[in-house]
Amino acid sequence: MTKEERHELIMETLMRHELIQVSDLASLLDVSTVTIRKDLTELEKANKLYRSHGKAILINPYISNRPLNEKEKLATEEKKLIGKAAASMISKDDSIIIASGTTMLALARAIQPINRLTVISASLQVSDILADNDSIDIIQLGGSLRESSRSVVGKYAEQPLDEFSCSKLFLGVDGIDLDFGITTTDIREASLNRAMMRTAQKTIVLADSSKFRRRGFSKIANMDEIDQIITDSNITEKIAQRIKELGIELTIVKLPESGIATHQ
Repeated sequence: MTKEERHELIMETLMRHELIQVSDLASLLDVSTVTIRKDLTELEKANKLYRSHGKAILINPYISNRPLNEKEKLATEEKKLIGKAAASMISKDDSIIIASGTTMLALARAIQPINRLTVISASLQVSDILADNDSIDIIQLGGSLRESSRSVVGKYAEQPLDEFSCSKLFLGVDGIDLDFGITTTDIREASLNRAMMRTAQKTIVLADSSKFRRRGFSKIANMDEIDQIITDSNITEKIAQRIKELGIELTIVKLPESGIATHQ
């Protein structure tokens, strides 16, 4: 395993657990604690984590913006299963909105339209994935290009949404704080997401379990504005129970051993 591969696995593990012991990382990666400490020192210098008394922790619960290609390497299996679960909710001759983010790419790859499907897309890569399917009509929003996510933002992206009505919005987020709401790292993207929510009859948030208890810079909406969340089975029972109490439909995709369970 290369140093870069170790760093990637360390960060993916830390995103899931928020805190991990040096000794546990050494066992997980089958290397010495000395090697792990060197890895953690490099990652700390890169402002990706914080070392404290024999363990690594996230610097704080606030998310910083990351390039799309870096995000796409995190929680890949979780995102694939979440995308499949979301795609199964698309009905015959449906009209939907797909926002931006790596989980939206997983959704796009899983879509198999029944008869015809109309998709309003903020993501250039989502549109590209869907473009080869003759059964999908794509409305690509315009606007300013946000390079880190390969998606559009701004007033020219938002204006056309006033003229449409869609059954579902599939929304990716950078953070879900059950007290604060859903968030993203970009204020322009938050504004576009709110406009999308007004256009859709139902807002479905696609988020792997690492997104919980975290916040991005800009708030998209309160929890009571969300209809459904699709996440993976690494979510804690405590969080699942809170979501249930909020009256939000919760779909949990089980990692390979089992199927999909839905909690109302």
